[in-house]
Amino acid sequence: MAIWLIVLFSVIDVKALLALLRQADCIIPILFFALAVLGTLWAQSPWSERLHGINPVSKLLVIPLLIYQFERSSRGLWVVVAFLASCTLLLAFSFVVLFAPWLKISVTLGDGVPVKNYIDQSQEFALCMVALASPALTFASDRKWRLALACLALILAFFANMMFVVSARTALVYTPVLLVLFAVRHLRARTAALLLTGVAVLTVAVWFTSPYLRERVSHIPVEYQGYEHNEITSTAQRLGFWVRSLKFIVQAPLFGHGTGSTRILFEQDAAGKTGLAADVVSNPHNQTLNVAVQWGFLGVLVLYAMWIAHLRMFGVKSLAAFAGSLVVVQNMVSSLLNSHLFDFHEGWMYVLGVGVTGGMVLRAKHMSTGPQLLDGSARELSPNFGDGRAGQAEAVTG
Repeated sequence: MAIWLIVLFSVIDVKALLALLRQADCIIPILFFALAVLGTLWAQSPWSERLHGINPVSKLLVIPLLIYQFERSSRGLWVVVAFLASCTLLLAFSFVVLFAPWLKISVTLGDGVPVKNYIDQSQEFALCMVALASPALTFASDRKWRLALACLALILAFFANMMFVVSARTALVYTPVLLVLFAVRHLRARTAALLLTGVAVLTVAVWFTSPYLRERVSHIPVEYQGYEHNEITSTAQRLGFWVRSLKFIVQAPLFGHGTGSTRILFEQDAAGKTGLAADVVSNPHNQTLNVAVQWGFLGVLVLYAMWIAHLRMFGVKSLAAFAGSLVVVQNMVSSLLNSHLFDFHEGWMYVLGVGVTGGMVLRAKHMSTGPQLLDGSARELSPNFGDGRAGQAEAVTG
């Protein structure tokens, strides 16, 4: 990251970057970071906690820089293909370690999880699975049957892994939403209905053939009972975090308790309690609540404004726009049950996904509308949409 930033700023066109920052999809992430910095002023937690609270938001500053670079670079597709290739290798490795668990990086990882954890793995696999549907449809329309079948094979492989090997339960929530998004953006009403019906039938078939899936879903009511009995289970913990977070929000609804205040609020609330009520976290496992506790209604307004601005950026029809919209929608839906924008892995998936595909979308827009600067003024541009320095950026940073 440091090397990339040094190279990028050595060739950057400041005027073009400032013009780009006038767009909502670029300026709102910066405003979000500024709010996190200002929030340290009214927080009651130690300064170490306040500074730590800035860290999850700081990654959003990279989004405008990525959009700037890949608006000028023709290599955005390289990043997309590289991500798909790496996930495909991880998919193959997941099947391998299922039958050869001694090949896992750590013995503490679950079945079918070669590295990191099943939540991050599911986030990647679900994104690739649905994103591949668009090129598969395009290849089929162009009668490129081998490429279409290759995409279909990968889609089925990702699906099989998530249904029979390992999957986060959150994936069972956001994957149907991603499929509906694909149907709405690419299919006619009748075809979309047939697709969703077929997926529903396939899901029922998987339900009866996958003991793993049945166990994951059927255990939710059992875990919910833990909340009623003040016992620590995954579902009970989430409910406990949400109820306590709502109490904190009511105490400071407009501007919240300040950056990095979540842990100390949970510590104060847990004093003298036992079991689930004594659980202390800095992440309430819901992005909206996470933001509202720290920055109140103002923070929630900025969060949703950013999501909406990025969705609007991907409103055009293209593979890059579809992939970008999947990244945003997946983050929004999965953030109902987690704080995925602030989590490291899923947060960087959002930053890189939105930044790279956003730049690709703007590049395609300028290529189709002719030579025009971001501020709307006419000027003869090179294919890199800039002067000599922007040309250097393409040559040096790609």
